[in-house]
Amino acid sequence: MFDILHDILQERGTLIFAVAYLSLEFAAVVAAVHAVMHVRTAQGATAWLIALLTAPFIALPLYAVFGRRRFLGYVAARRAGDAAIADVGSQFKRQTGSALEAAIDRSNRRYAGFETVAGTPFLAGNRSELLVDGVATFEAIFNALGNAEDYVLVQFYIIRADKLGERLREALIACRKRGVRVYLLYDAVGSYGLPRRWLQPLIDAGADVSAFTGTTRRTRRLQVNFRNHRKLVVVDGQSAFVGGHNVGDEYLNEHPVLSPWRDTHVAVRGPVATATQVPFIQDWYWSTGTLPIVSWHPRQLPAGEDVLSLPSGPADELEAGSLMFVHAIHSARGRLWIVSPYFVPNGSIIDALKLAAYRGVDVRILIPGITDNRIVALAGRAYLPELIPSGVRVFRYQAGFLHQKVMLIDDDLAAVGTANLDNRSMRLNFEHTLIFADAAMAARMEAMLEADFAASEELEALEADPWWLRAASRGARLFAPVL
Repeated sequence: MFDILHDILQERGTLIFAVAYLSLEFAAVVAAVHAVMHVRTAQGATAWLIALLTAPFIALPLYAVFGRRRFLGYVAARRAGDAAIADVGSQFKRQTGSALEAAIDRSNRRYAGFETVAGTPFLAGNRSELLVDGVATFEAIFNALGNAEDYVLVQFYIIRADKLGERLREALIACRKRGVRVYLLYDAVGSYGLPRRWLQPLIDAGADVSAFTGTTRRTRRLQVNFRNHRKLVVVDGQSAFVGGHNVGDEYLNEHPVLSPWRDTHVAVRGPVATATQVPFIQDWYWSTGTLPIVSWHPRQLPAGEDVLSLPSGPADELEAGSLMFVHAIHSARGRLWIVSPYFVPNGSIIDALKLAAYRGVDVRILIPGITDNRIVALAGRAYLPELIPSGVRVFRYQAGFLHQKVMLIDDDLAAVGTANLDNRSMRLNFEHTLIFADAAMAARMEAMLEADFAASEELEALEADPWWLRAASRGARLFAPVL
């Protein structure tokens, strides 16, 4: 009797295992077809195809988390809300017409190329200030919040419930007590440790608070891709802050290992601050299905700078993040200095950098000397033997942890933003960059970066690296598409 029962259970167990295995193989085949049809690069599609068909137990969960490249939910939300946000900048354009467009030479394709990628023109009449550390950045932000009269838009990838987070929360509660409308948006993954109880006093004060998620609330799908990496604050539509700083004590040099923390933000006043509201409104609509009430009446400042607001993300029709970097590199004629804490370039970026060096451009890449992500650092190191022999100069910052994301192109173009020179920023994350067509701003950035280079060491040829380090970096490079 027991032997018969044992045999029946064993047969059922074998049948269940067989059905489960065949289901897994079928799902892997479906995912492999999806990868071939949708992954943007041939190399990436081939890698996923081989992995899914040979190791489905491992590859299928990874593909579910990392495999998507287009944020179709965000695109659908834009389409569904056409009347509200599909052309959210139209109000701004109606107010300004062409009056605020910068009087730059658009026959010079270096400017027109950036405008095409951004889908908007350079705007005239702006003033800016480089903020080169966390203390300067947050003092400027808190001062602006203290003077807000109508509304504030606040968006960060990371918000921590620490001392700096407390200061931000109290500043926003103070805004509400004065009757200022507050909209706070944070990334659900970047700020995963932020407890609801920490947010509750803000909500109780009447602030509108939302998390940005990489999937719809209906599906609750595990999704590491499509992070909102933007860091911006807009006050009354007249002033804005964009750059590399998140909200955490480490950005005020209080990290036990990575301090001092080297980062850059930029404060802008003028029409570009008004334009900076557009990506926030689109992100807010995706997260909440509602629209914040904002002003579209920019104030042009005399003798100001020409600035372009260039948001980018996986919902764009153009791959704006990647195109921005490639166009910047090809535009350089005399100088190209790029600073990125996470340097994992793709093939088109590598080729563009080498070509720039071949034509005599002073190409410099500044990366961290110490890192908070060893896999990314190893993967980036694998590209250096291709770059250094071509004349690209690579520097490692030694005076702390480098986290700024800036570019200097020749003597008249400078960029400050949130985008790293890696696949995640170029294709998977929502980012925001301000590009300045202004010689004075370029000169200020040159002085800032000269000080950074003075605190760095230049890397020479890497043939002397031990074999295990070369092997580890080549292995880490295999993960470049998702880093």
